[in-house]
Amino acid sequence: MKKLDWYIVKKFLSTFFFAIIILAVIACVIDYSEKVEDFVEKKAPAMAILNYFKNFIPHISALLFPLFIFIATIFFTSKLAYKSEIIAVLASGVSFQRFLRPYIIGAAFLCGLSLLANHWIVPNANKQRLAFEDKYVHSASIMSDRNVHLRLTKDLYIYVQSYDYTANVGYRFTAEKINDVLLKEKVMAERVSYDSVKKIWTLYGVTIRKNDGLKESLEFVPELKQAYPNFKPADLEEDDAIKEALNTIELDKYIAREKLRGRETLNFFYVEKHRRTAQPFAGFILTIIGVCIASRKVRGGSGLHLALGIVISAAYIMAMQLSTTFATKGGLNPLIAVWIPNMLFGAIALYLYRRQIK
Repeated sequence: MKKLDWYIVKKFLSTFFFAIIILAVIACVIDYSEKVEDFVEKKAPAMAILNYFKNFIPHISALLFPLFIFIATIFFTSKLAYKSEIIAVLASGVSFQRFLRPYIIGAAFLCGLSLLANHWIVPNANKQRLAFEDKYVHSASIMSDRNVHLRLTKDLYIYVQSYDYTANVGYRFTAEKINDVLLKEKVMAERVSYDSVKKIWTLYGVTIRKNDGLKESLEFVPELKQAYPNFKPADLEEDDAIKEALNTIELDKYIAREKLRGRETLNFFYVEKHRRTAQPFAGFILTIIGVCIASRKVRGGSGLHLALGIVISAAYIMAMQLSTTFATKGGLNPLIAVWIPNMLFGAIALYLYRRQIK
């Protein structure tokens, strides 16, 4: 690391963190203005609101990380070019590859930080953020989704027509034990309720049908207490936002559990899992694009470079949204979907880099 490297790295990192602070403050002000009525209506304590925004900042920073790093690169590199500092560096015999080295070092540091944040720090912050929103912003769920089918274990299947969270009562409940293609037992109840302390379900108006080959029995019971593994009323409602509050290990376990239960919308969770790794590399690629664009001195100066940077950032976000939509709605492999924008912009970065070194 020479003086030139330290100079560029310090400028790079300071501009990046300054951009994060400014945009995070703006995002917090906008979010507060949207939710202030809910805070007042539900009497959210001041300390709880401050803690919410403390957890909101990592969320918004991680979400816009590629935009932050790209604009920071464009901004300070353009200023170097406008002051003819880059011309002086290249005229002294320093190659463009050598000039790019401190950017690579700075981007590698930020991408490593982003990887750690995406997989561990941000999900832990989101747990508190989402808990606050559930308590003080969102309206409490009254009814579950209708006609919910779940697979709890290898041979146990659950069906509930609907569940009233306010009354703690579910309707038209069925539990089936199926061995291969043989229905061994079917328990049907008109109503069910859940004891959250004992973690036991109480079934009312129960019909129990048992099948053992040629022998079949039918039994009617007015009330039956039954424990079902890892099953509670909250499981009857699909909550896609929970993916943001699970670290990668917890997310893998959640995906495995929901896959066993037969959930059909798991691509949202696969996209989230792969996005946490792909997004930091996007920042690395956009850094190279930013240097190649902004290192040339042009008439428009920093304004032209920033305008071009915003257009490229918008194009990247649109490509990410488009590929994500294909993954969640069109059946595209989530791993391929989240890496398509990186591959496209990686090719652009390679083209600009080769053009620059010529």
